[in-house]
Amino acid sequence: MFTDINISQLFVFDQDEALDYVGKLGLEVHTDQDLGFMRWLTVMVPGHPEREILLERPGAPSMDEETAAQVRELVSKGVMGGWVGFVTDDCRRTYEELSARGVEFTDGPNEQPYGIDAGIRDPFGNKLRFVQPLAPQG
Repeated sequence: MFTDINISQLFVFDQDEALDYVGKLGLEVHTDQDLGFMRWLTVMVPGHPEREILLERPGAPSMDEETAAQVRELVSKGVMGGWVGFVTDDCRRTYEELSARGVEFTDGPNEQPYGIDAGIRDPFGNKLRFVQPLAPQG
C-alpha cells in the first residue's frame, strides 16, 4: 500500500508571482520545467526534496478556459483550492519572521490542543497553516 505522499498541488494564477511569494515563505524551487503544454513548477521545504508542491495554473491541459475561469473565481474567494500545513519548531518566531517579510496572516499564533498554529491566505486564495506540534508526552 501507500508509504508516503510526494506531490501535492495548489492552483496559482501567475507562477512567477507564486515564486516570489513562496520565496517569502522560505520555500525553494524543486523543479521548474517548460513542458511545452504547461510549466511544471514545484517547490519544497528546504532539505525535503521528497515532498513537493506543484504550483499549477488553472487551464490547459487539464481544463478548458471556461472551467479555468470558474476555478480562478472560486480559488480567489478562498472557497476552493489547496490547503497546505507546514510544521515549524517555533510558531511565534516563524510568525514574526514571515510578518517582517510582508506575509499577511488570517490568524495566529494560537494555542490549540495539538500545539501552536497560525494561518495564511496566499495571494491567490489558498489556505496555508503552520503548526508547532506539542512535544510528545512520555
